[in-house]
Amino acid sequence: MTPQATVTLTVVRGGLEPGEHVFGERTTRVLGRSPDCSPRVPDDARHRTVSRHHCLLDINPPDIRVRDFGSLNGTYVNGEKIGQRRRGLTPEEAAGETYPEHDLADGDEIRLGATVLRVAISRQPAPVSPPAPARARCATCGRDAGDAADGRTGEIVCAACRAEPAALLALLLELAGEGHEDLRAVRGYRVVRELGRGGTGAVHLAEHEATGTVVALKVMLPKVAASPAARARFLREVALTRGLSHPHVAALHDAGFANGAFYLTTEYCARGSLDRLLDARGGRMPPEEAVPLALQALKGLEYAHGQGVVHRDLSPSNILLHEEADGALSAKIADFGIGKAFDRAGLSGLTRTGATEGKPRFMARQQVVDFRGAAPDVDVWALAACLYRMLTGEPPREFPPGEDPWHVVLRRPAVPVRRRDPGVPGALADVLDRALTERPRIGYGSAAELRRALEEAAIVPCRRDVRGGPDARE
Repeated sequence: MTPQATVTLTVVRGGLEPGEHVFGERTTRVLGRSPDCSPRVPDDARHRTVSRHHCLLDINPPDIRVRDFGSLNGTYVNGEKIGQRRRGLTPEEAAGETYPEHDLADGDEIRLGATVLRVAISRQPAPVSPPAPARARCATCGRDAGDAADGRTGEIVCAACRAEPAALLALLLELAGEGHEDLRAVRGYRVVRELGRGGTGAVHLAEHEATGTVVALKVMLPKVAASPAARARFLREVALTRGLSHPHVAALHDAGFANGAFYLTTEYCARGSLDRLLDARGGRMPPEEAVPLALQALKGLEYAHGQGVVHRDLSPSNILLHEEADGALSAKIADFGIGKAFDRAGLSGLTRTGATEGKPRFMARQQVVDFRGAAPDVDVWALAACLYRMLTGEPPREFPPGEDPWHVVLRRPAVPVRRRDPGVPGALADVLDRALTERPRIGYGSAAELRRALEEAAIVPCRRDVRGGPDARE
């Protein structure tokens, strides 16, 4: 097996235990004095200058990046202070400032108070034969894709091809028609239209020309070279979701990799996604329509969690809407674990600093402090956040313009729902406010607990005929 790149943080001063932290996979770490930080510096006299949540490390071996959270005394990199907030600013005011991020190199040292951590980067060895090319070539178009000496081996897609996912998908379908074995699952499909796109690619409606079967065909494009190990890790996690079969879970049919791109075929829900429905409704819907959809989604979560699968990226954009025979809509959760598996495999590059792939508006703080160990309760929090959005038109937290969204998740609790909308029924508001608590733990530990609490709130007299928005999906 080819050795993987690693990033190691070694304590060279300060007595922090353990003395070495080795990272071989994609992760993030929040450093500071708070008990939920890892590594956590001591809460003693020598570290009084260190903030509770002091700085963020974004790690995707062999890459590592640091950003200060606007701490009182700054973070030091090789003796140079970065990110210190201006004198006189409160932590809340400082959070609205912009602080530079720093890519770290082998041998760099980070200092917080009396603790110094040294960065060591071990890269994957280049293959002996044939010699590694000086420049990488795009696996799709063959053009120069940039510097190959990034510590990664594998196929890469150039920026131009990532910007045109429709053209890349057309090529994949053409190759499938020519008998490309890795594309057998999409052989015979034609693109009908684009349904949506995001930071990792795009999704299209596709129809099988012989059978008339329609699917949502998604293309996901890595931002770094996709090594065989990273590809296998992602597809292994995706395979866990293929066995999910439930009325409120959108089925995943097939997944594969070819020409530098991942593809997935999933169940197509013609009535679009919840976020599009909300846009069509002016941003919100009444409880008697919102709660039934939330209860259905919770049933999907209950089932998936019982199969050992956690979503980790739940938001209104991946709650899809299926039209029943009577014309009413039902909710289906899509993309179970797909986005986070892509990130965990290191395929999305560094995303926790700089320009993020969207703001974490539906993310519990537990996911920021424990990137890899997220439990099912983070999905429960996210589902409650989606219901909050349906009822109020806003996410649970306030995200002031310019404020670091990851710092917001760490510091700001959810705004009580009736402060957003006094018209939300009291029993429902009580359930939601509890569901969105995070300290010392998330208010409801399971989807079943939240489902029962919503049902006992007795605010849904009957099922409403909820009509959908535009035909779209993201």
